[in-house]
Amino acid sequence: MSTDTRSVASNGVGSHVLGFANLPNQVHRKSVKKGFEFTLMVVGQSGLGKSTLINGLFHSDLFKDRKIPNVRDLAHRTTQICPVSVEIEEKGVKLKLTVVNTPGFGDAIDSSNCIAPLIDYIDEQYGRFLDYENGLNRKHISDTRVHCLFYFISPIGYGLKPLDIQVMKALHNKVNLIPIIGKADALTRREVSELKERIMGEIRDHGINIYSIPDCDSDEEEDYKEQIRSIRIALPFAVSSSIQMVDVKGRKMKGRQYPWGTVETENSEHSDFVKLKSLLITHMQDLREVTHEVHYENYREMRLRERSSSQVSATDSCSSEERERQLKEKEEELRRMQIQLQQLKSAMDQNLLEKKKEHEC
Repeated sequence: MSTDTRSVASNGVGSHVLGFANLPNQVHRKSVKKGFEFTLMVVGQSGLGKSTLINGLFHSDLFKDRKIPNVRDLAHRTTQICPVSVEIEEKGVKLKLTVVNTPGFGDAIDSSNCIAPLIDYIDEQYGRFLDYENGLNRKHISDTRVHCLFYFISPIGYGLKPLDIQVMKALHNKVNLIPIIGKADALTRREVSELKERIMGEIRDHGINIYSIPDCDSDEEEDYKEQIRSIRIALPFAVSSSIQMVDVKGRKMKGRQYPWGTVETENSEHSDFVKLKSLLITHMQDLREVTHEVHYENYREMRLRERSSSQVSATDSCSSEERERQLKEKEEELRRMQIQLQQLKSAMDQNLLEKKKEHEC
């Protein structure tokens, strides 16, 4: 059986216009109408500017009710999971953004149990999505999976702390991990450069996988290629963010006013804020796809393997019970046969005894 493959011209004299070139527009309209869902988890010790950065990135006030705990509360504080959702619409495109804040992380004297709530929450969202997929109604599946995780690193120190390494190694195969140096305005330019180099070296030495920015296509514009290159070499992002407006030479902009000068949030010379925002915007769909095709598939494979193992264990258990039952039946049958033989032997002995008595008489 042969397959006849024919090419049909889509333009020119006598061409047959099929209209499939309009498919991307149809997909785009359907996606825009449906909207997008994106979940961002923010992890790091208190005081590193996590809430300020999120409010600055999305021009919102998601954590306006945040209360700064005192030292007594921090001593025995445990990691809390606090998701906050907001719907954003820009030029007809709807985005349901969920930011998962983790107050209490790493603040207690004993931080050995601060990682478990993070893992449990991420796995719980994967499990919920898997249940939706296996359910009867799959038309409107709510995607609450964590698509990206900002991990904040303290600028005070000489690189990653043991807790940082432990957390990132526990999470790097579950979520798209992006390391961020918080409150980077506490460092000089040289200190920032040295700290970045040291952190990336430690990440490589410990085999930690962070989010890999995909390569540009060959037909992309040079400006876009340069933008992606600058984002890639900026890792880990050293950010200093603010939602306060300050006056800089007659211009109003977001920044921080210090006695020695002003740190402008959106100035690439002062902070990697713009590069981080560009990464999040230009690669938001890729972050969602990597979550679905890599991290979620790993979780799904693990669950299927566990389910298969449990079924095999149940089958083995049933087989063991069946063998035990059959053995008991054979033992019972053997016992009955022994009783019957004993009864037959007794009957034969009684018969011989009676014949012997008759013979004597």
